[in-house]
Amino acid sequence: MINPIIPCLWFDGKAKAAAAFYGTIFPNSKLLSHNPMVTRWELFGQEFMGIDGGPMFKPNPSISFFVNCESKEEAESYWDKLSPEANILMAFGKYPWSELYGFLQDQFGISWQVLVVNPTQNLNKQKIVPSMMFVGDNFGKASEAIKFYTSVFKHSSELDPAQFLLDGNGFKAIDSPGNHAFTFNEGISFVVNCHTQEQIDYYWNTFTKDGGKESRCGWCKDKFGVSWQIVPSMLGQLMNDPARRQKVMEAFMKMNKFDIQTLQNA
Repeated sequence: MINPIIPCLWFDGKAKAAAAFYGTIFPNSKLLSHNPMVTRWELFGQEFMGIDGGPMFKPNPSISFFVNCESKEEAESYWDKLSPEANILMAFGKYPWSELYGFLQDQFGISWQVLVVNPTQNLNKQKIVPSMMFVGDNFGKASEAIKFYTSVFKHSSELDPAQFLLDGNGFKAIDSPGNHAFTFNEGISFVVNCHTQEQIDYYWNTFTKDGGKESRCGWCKDKFGVSWQIVPSMLGQLMNDPARRQKVMEAFMKMNKFDIQTLQNA
């Protein structure tokens, strides 16, 4: 079964405000759910998750989101609404790869690359595309990473040297030289919902080997330092049961890799 791979953005008490902000910028937006810990929303049918995890981690431009626009007017509209209080990383203007492009980190710390594209090419039909930037010790590893990720997810393919599909979800990966004050961290992670313990074991073991690292509550890092959450798809249902929520939470707070049977027995 093919599932969306959901970007998860780390906030310090501002997840719902960020979701509302993006809802004013992008059409076809929808708030899916909110609780004190997690906010979920959709942009152009793509799901996003925001975690209010405190000040421990902050998103940075190592993972950003391309916004593919069909016209200058569309790109200008998004840029004008995203740019107040933003850190402009590349000025909005004409570049060799686009008649109009800009790169910024918005007021909530999330990075966006807004550009006009040819809608018939590769991932350009996917409106918002996560992009991984390989810098520092990771510089030069984008191609290796693409081959690794497309081998992990069964329904995947490489589209060109920078674009690829993972279970039907579009991604980009680029190498960026020079000195950067950031690299991959938990500020932005990707959630993989698993239907069976076999799937959890597979993704967890694959990501944590060869230099990857285990963390708590289903979080792990792959060998490039990108963070993933390997989560049972039934966790939300258990957490929405008031009679079981506390015991389920107590159970998974003790786990690194999730164990479905333990959660069901809690």
